[in-house]
Amino acid sequence: MSKQKTLKGSFSLFGKGLHTGLSLTVTFNPAPENTGLRIQRIDLEDQPIITAIAEHVVETQRGTVLAENDVRVSTVEHGMAALYAMGVDNCLIQVNGPEFPILDGSAEMYVQKIQEVGLVEQNAQKDYYIIRHKIEVKDDTGSCITILPDDEFSLTAMCSFDSKFINSQFASLDKMEDFPTEIAPARTFVFVRDIEPLLQANLIKGGDLDNAIVIYERETSQELLDQLADQLKVPHMDAKKLGYIQHKPLVWENECTRHKLLDIIGDMALIGKPIKGRIIATRPGHTINNKFARLMRREIRKHAVQAPVYNPNEEPIMDNNRIRELLPHRYPMQLVDKVIALGPTSIVGVKNVTANEPFFQGHFPQEPVMPGVLQIEAMSQCGGLLVLNQLEEPERWSTYFLAIDGVKFKRKVVPGDTLLFRVELLHPVRHGISSMKGYIFVGDQVVSEATFTAQIVKNK
Repeated sequence: MSKQKTLKGSFSLFGKGLHTGLSLTVTFNPAPENTGLRIQRIDLEDQPIITAIAEHVVETQRGTVLAENDVRVSTVEHGMAALYAMGVDNCLIQVNGPEFPILDGSAEMYVQKIQEVGLVEQNAQKDYYIIRHKIEVKDDTGSCITILPDDEFSLTAMCSFDSKFINSQFASLDKMEDFPTEIAPARTFVFVRDIEPLLQANLIKGGDLDNAIVIYERETSQELLDQLADQLKVPHMDAKKLGYIQHKPLVWENECTRHKLLDIIGDMALIGKPIKGRIIATRPGHTINNKFARLMRREIRKHAVQAPVYNPNEEPIMDNNRIRELLPHRYPMQLVDKVIALGPTSIVGVKNVTANEPFFQGHFPQEPVMPGVLQIEAMSQCGGLLVLNQLEEPERWSTYFLAIDGVKFKRKVVPGDTLLFRVELLHPVRHGISSMKGYIFVGDQVVSEATFTAQIVKNK
């Protein structure tokens, strides 16, 4: 089970803002576990902080703009993509202006700095949201983002451009380990036809050929193209010659679509949890990306506690015989059949509830329901396995309840149900006392939960 990560140290990047043309410094700092990604405007009074989540996106026309309490910051997507792809869960980002510097229009410099300072593992578990079923969002422009179940986070993008010069393109990222070399260097791009109104509106004061791929694919007048070249401070070009305009040649033929993948990852970072699933994006852009990220956050709120993944074809970590070696319980009180996941601070166990359970004879003869107290007992046995498995001579120890709190029962447990127990240590075991939080699931639903404290006692 993975742990959360933050940066080992701080790093800064310097450059001009794409929209403002200002000289900007952005600094990425380590942050405590469960902080998430936060952006601090250190140029403003009181140095306000914006939480980087999808609900705080207020504009998507020329990039992703975040705002909270009237404090704004834009052009965040490349930095967010680098943090997400490199596995940084917690980070405080400080910037001395209203946007991140555009740098070279890619995420490459962010990735290089993260690799230089390195990452450090934290104590808290990394809280993945695991996609269990298809989720999709569409709009009336033909854009669509679909996410499907997968063991890891992967992406595919298909782009069709309103251009005779650029064909439809395809790009894919199957392993996040490939992000630094296959996606991070992909630069942002813009069509000449879109630059002129932006320059006239004074909206890209920092744009030049060092931070974007410029695509000239619709012939215009020589006079207009010369004016544009003067504004971009580049040599005049032949208006009859169509093509890419940039100082650095294309890294890949499909660099534009690879950059679309980069933007998707940056916008998915605003979901607030790492995802396990495969995204398929058709004609993606920041607007549809944000709609999808908001939908995902609603899904996560509906399933705040996710059931563990259970594949009955896999060999258990502990079978019934090993459980009997650790626990003193025997029929009819051995209530855990097997353990399917085990870490230093958490465990996942299974019980198959059959019609032959002895308690169904009296609870109730006409409507068999598993007693709630036995559900809590089964949950605590699973917690006992977590603790006893870490002791030498575990058969010489027993666990006893000291307290049970926050018990909730949400639906009946009946014959035919398969119970999944997920139990986590709340604190390290001290002086033989352990505190745990446990959940029981049937399918994707929580059926009961409790917090309990137990004492580990050596048998006489």
